[in-house]
This record gives sequence, C-alpha cells and structure tokens, in this order.
Amino acid sequence: MSAASTTGQIADPVREAHRRRTFAVISHPDAGKSTLTEALALHAKVISEAGAVHGKGGRRGVVSDWLEMERTRGISITSAALQFEYDDCVINLLDTPGHSDFSEDTYRVLSAVDSAVMLLDAAKGLEPQTLKLFDVCRHRGIPVITFINKWDRPGREALELCDEVQERIGLRPMPLTWPVGESGRFHGVLERSSGEFVGYERTTHGATIAAENRLPPDEAQAEVGEDWDRAVEEAELLSASGGDFDAEAFYAATATPVLFGSAVRNFGIGQLLQQLVALAPRPEPRADVRGEPRELDAPFSAFVFKVQTGMDPSHRDRVAFARVCSGAFERGMVVTHAATGKPFGTKYAQHVFGQQRDTLDLAYPGDVVGLVNATALRVGDTLYTGKPAVEFPGIPSFAPEHFAVVSTTDPGRSKQFRRGIEQLSQEGVVQVLRSEKRGESAPVLAAVGPMQFEVAMHRMENEFRAPVRMERLSYSVVRVLGDDSQRSMADSRRSEVLDRDDGTPLVLFANEHEMRTMQRLHPELELRPVVGDDS
Repeated sequence: MSAASTTGQIADPVREAHRRRTFAVISHPDAGKSTLTEALALHAKVISEAGAVHGKGGRRGVVSDWLEMERTRGISITSAALQFEYDDCVINLLDTPGHSDFSEDTYRVLSAVDSAVMLLDAAKGLEPQTLKLFDVCRHRGIPVITFINKWDRPGREALELCDEVQERIGLRPMPLTWPVGESGRFHGVLERSSGEFVGYERTTHGATIAAENRLPPDEAQAEVGEDWDRAVEEAELLSASGGDFDAEAFYAATATPVLFGSAVRNFGIGQLLQQLVALAPRPEPRADVRGEPRELDAPFSAFVFKVQTGMDPSHRDRVAFARVCSGAFERGMVVTHAATGKPFGTKYAQHVFGQQRDTLDLAYPGDVVGLVNATALRVGDTLYTGKPAVEFPGIPSFAPEHFAVVSTTDPGRSKQFRRGIEQLSQEGVVQVLRSEKRGESAPVLAAVGPMQFEVAMHRMENEFRAPVRMERLSYSVVRVLGDDSQRSMADSRRSEVLDRDDGTPLVLFANEHEMRTMQRLHPELELRPVVGDDS
C-alpha cells in the first residue's frame, strides 16, 4: 500500500510535508546506484530480498530497472520512483539514469527533489559524470549526501577520496562514519557521533539485511586492533581540519556529509537511511513562474517532471509522474491543466514501485503521483485546483549534440510511426525536429547522447510495431533562431533550420567553425544558446 494513502482521510498538508523526504540517487554508471536503491528499500522492510543488476550471484534483477534494455545492459536508462515509510517518515526515492547519454532525464528528476544522494565508487572516486551531476546539484542549490560505495573491494584511501571531493568540486566533506579497515578489508565503520564501532555480518550474496554488531571503543580495539586505532586517529584528524558536521553548510549546499559502505553487501545502508531521515530537507514552498512561493497549505498544485510509456507491457499505458507542491491530492479530483486551462480528471492515480503499482488515494507535498493514461500531459506541465491560476517554471531542454533522420521501413505502418514519434517527443526520450523540406515522414531526432537513439529505435520496433531506419547527420552544434523572419538566411548549405515540437526554431551546424562562419557572413543573424546549454 502507498505510504500516502493509508487512512483515506485528508491530513494537514504542512504536517504531512514535514514527514516527507524526497531525494534522488545519482552517480556515475556502475557505481551501484540501482543496487543502493534496493538496499534502502530492503532496510525499510518494504521488500524481503534485494536484487542486483543481471541477477548475478543468484540474486534477482533490481525492481527499479524494468525496461528490457536495462536488464540486458545492466544500466538504468529511465528513472524510477519508489515510495515507502520508515521511522514515521515517508521516503520518496527517485532512482535516475546513470549513463551520461540520459543526463537530461536526470536533470528532470533533480527538479522534483529536495536533496540527493551521490554515490562514489571507492576505487574510482569522482568520474566525469559524477562531476557533472554535482554541478547540476550545486546550480540548483540541492543539498547532497555522499555515500562512498564498494568499500568491500580494493580501492583508494578514505582521506584521499575526501580530499578529492574538496579539491575538485569545492564541497567540504563532513564524514559521519569512517571506515575501519582499508577498502577491500572492511570490518565496519566508526560512527563519529557516538564513537562506537559498527561491524557487519556478511549475508548470502548480500540479499538480506546485514546484522550490525555495535561495540564501545575499548572492545572495538580488542576486536580489530590496528585498523581501529588508525580509524580513530584519522577521525581525530578530520575534526582538527574542519571535517565535523555543519548543518548550515549542508543546507547551503557548500558541504556534504559522507558515509562509507557497500550497497551490494548491505553494509552501512542503515546509517545512510537514518541520516536521510534526520538530515534531508523537508519540502518547502516552491516558486511559481512569477517567483512567488506557493505555500504548502495552498490548494493542490503539482508539476509533471517525467512521462513514461510501457511500464506495464500488458497494458501499454502511459504514466505522467507529478511532484506535489502544495495542498492534498485526492484520487478522482478534477484539476486544471495550466497549459490548456482545461479540466483534467485523476481517476487513475497510482503509487509506482518499479513495475509494482498500488492505487494512490491521497498524496501531499513532496510525494510523487503516477497519473495513468495522461495523454494530455507533457514534461513541465502544471496541475492545480482553485483560484488564482498557478504555473511553475518549465523544465529546460538540454542542447542536443547528436542528430539523425528517422523513417519507417514499412509504409503500411506509417500511422503507428507517427504516433510513436509523437509519443517519444512528449516523453522527452528524444527531441523531435521537423521542417517542410524533410516532411512529416522524415523527422530529425535530436539527442544528448547516441544511446537515446538506440532506445528510440527499440521502442519504435517493439512497442509501436513500426520498424525504422536511422541516418546519422553530421551536425553537432545547435542554436535557437531568435528572429523567425531570418529563417531563409539561416537555412543554407552550411546549416539547416528545423522546428522543435514546442515551436522553437533551431539552427543546426556541423561544428563551431561553421557557426562562426555563418555569423561572420551575416552579423545581423540572431542566434541564442539553447536553454540548458552551458556554452
């Protein structure tokens, strides 16, 4: 049963919001993010046995990875929203794609959370995608808790990893636990707040909760000897160098609490879950497009941060994920769709746990509502009740770097082809660009990473039964055409003008040199960076 729908009676939205902890799990690929997601659910006792990617070592596949491509490749391509109760709190945990090709989906998820858990691989430390995600969190002011994972395997020294976080991303590390034993020889952790040793007992394939064994310092020294002495010495060094916890710095997103463990072994997960409950920020009033905060106890409002189709292969339905911002959501209520001003029914509202679903009757600020068969909703849309109208800022699109013309290989499936392309665009799987010159039968797909094309082809063939061919284009630079009357000037042998599905005219160039040449030939040409582009 959904944690948000236990009584069927509406409670105080402010009080319920204070019980919510809504966060994303983000990391570089292969850092163990989906495994951590399930380990947290295991410790909250909402599942009885954890899985792992590919079901290695006799374990099942993770419940938050459900697409065939995810199971085959062992990576998360989509985001999954999990909700469960723990210690009188409601946890809304959003798992995200780890692969950089799907960073746009991760960005959308980060617009819907109040904090994030960042995983670092003990052997690899900060990797390129990790750095990018930290930058997004910092830009949005999202507090980050760092979990250094895979301490049961050989890796780098703990102090070295903390120094890297400080030096490369400017976040001051504040370890809450400290490893006892070097990576690969993990006895447990020193809990800095209590000074106690927390040891772990191994379980078969890490499929069940690892039992904890707590010892006071003197008994810990007798148990693990030099490794305990070293951990105590390093913890004292941390205190002397400003590594103690500072709540103000954490909420200001200038420092990060750090914990150590192993998700696949379920070591240190309990401490992470407890710290999330204790430290993660609660939902707060969210600013609308006018910059005015929407108070938590105002009438219901929410914004759509993700649209996903095919989560239930037997029904081929479409789910819009909406983050509740204010008031109480009641299943069946009629809300206003801000983009159209039209009423929108919410009869089919669900709490989504991977592929598992429950009917959701009530939800509060911080919760994620899955609206089924919401064909009218797009990413960034606002829903609300009451007056005056409210609209939250949209979610910006990233500047695509890869482009391909797509067409169907079966003319008899043209109707399915058009429907599939439209749906992929609405979900944000790819951006769809069109022009009169290319026609409706040959739209251009634009992506941040090439793997998005693989997902698009897979879904077109398997979900919409419309086999396609793709022809990669040589463009790599895109700009917004600021003045549509300059279209003929910008559309030349050096460039091409296409319209995004939202009506934005984009100019595509092969490279930066070609763009600069165009600007030199036509200095009056108005070209702007794509929203979300850092260039």
